[in-house]
Amino acid sequence: MPGPELFAVSPNLGQDLVKSVIALFVVIDPVGSVPVFIALTSRMQKAERAEVSKTAIVTAAILLFVFAFAGSQILVIFGVTIFSFMIAGGVLLFIVAIELLTHGEWRFGGVSMQGESGVVPLAFPLLAGPGAITAVIISFQTSGLVTTALSILIVIGITFVVLKFVDQIYRVLGRRGSMIITRVFAVFIAAIAVQFMVQGAKELFM
Repeated sequence: MPGPELFAVSPNLGQDLVKSVIALFVVIDPVGSVPVFIALTSRMQKAERAEVSKTAIVTAAILLFVFAFAGSQILVIFGVTIFSFMIAGGVLLFIVAIELLTHGEWRFGGVSMQGESGVVPLAFPLLAGPGAITAVIISFQTSGLVTTALSILIVIGITFVVLKFVDQIYRVLGRRGSMIITRVFAVFIAAIAVQFMVQGAKELFM
C-alpha cells in the first residue's frame, strides 16, 4: 500500500505539477487525437458525437485515476508487468492505425456501437493508453496524490475542450482535409504503437 507521504502536499508542488502535466499532455496528445476522433465519429450526428466525446473523457479520466492510485497493485494481482501491458496496448493501437489507414474510419464505430466507440478505441488505448497509464503510475509514486490528481484533471479538462470544438475544427479542415490528416496521423499512431511494443519487448526479453 502507498505510504502516507504520497498523500502529502509536496513543497515543490508547482514544479512537480508542471512536469506531470507536460508529461501527461504529451503522451495523451489531445490535439493529435482530433483527426482520429473525426474519423471514428464521421457517420454520427452532432449530438451523438458529443455523447461519444463525453463517454471517452469520463472513461479515460476514470482509468487514469484508477491506475494512478492502484495501478501497480492491479498489475501484480493479474501477474502482468507494465511492459506486457505496453505490448498489449501497442497491439490494440496498431489495429486502430491499420483501420484508419486502409478505410479512413473506424468501421466498428457504427450506429450500434456508438457508446463502445467512446470506450474503445477512444478512451483506451488512444487517450488513456499504456503511455498515459505508465505516466500516472510513475507520477503517483514520485510526486504523490495531489500532484497526480491535479495533473489528470488539468489534462483531461484540456482534452474535453479540444473535443468539444471538434465540429468547428472539422469545418475548417473539410472532408478531404480531414481524410488526409487522418491517414497521416494514422501513420504516427502506428509508429507509437510499434514503439510501445518494442519498448515493452526490450524490457521483457533483454
